Amino acid sequence: MQYPGLVCVVTPVIVGLTFRFVGENTGRPLLGAEVLASYLMFGTVTGILMALFLDTTGGAWDNAKKYIELGNFGGKNSEAHKASITGDTVGDPFKDTAGPSLHVVIKLLSTTILVAGPLFIAQMPE
Repeated sequence: MQYPGLVCVVTPVIVGLTFRFVGENTGRPLLGAEVLASYLMFGTVTGILMALFLDTTGGAWDNAKKYIELGNFGGKNSEAHKASITGDTVGDPFKDTAGPSLHVVIKLLSTTILVAGPLFIAQMPE
């Protein structure tokens, strides 16, 4: 869990500083901040969609196993039931841990970008 946290802290700083220096050389002092604003929007929307996908998929696999255990598709001890157990094994971590943990990643990303924001604005000579 340290690696995703480190990626959320280090990557925006590297991207912001890189485009800050590019903005200094091209006469656009706010380029670093503009790039990070789009980075934050993209990261937030992508994180929300991925969390929604993981939560929905995990719940669907869990419910599929319950549906088969009620006697549908051969019931318990059928091939469908064996497959649904595998799906449930993957689905439980999706809905219980992976989806909700993306909320923390989104908050960490946005906090890092907003706190370090002034660092990404270039000082232009007058």
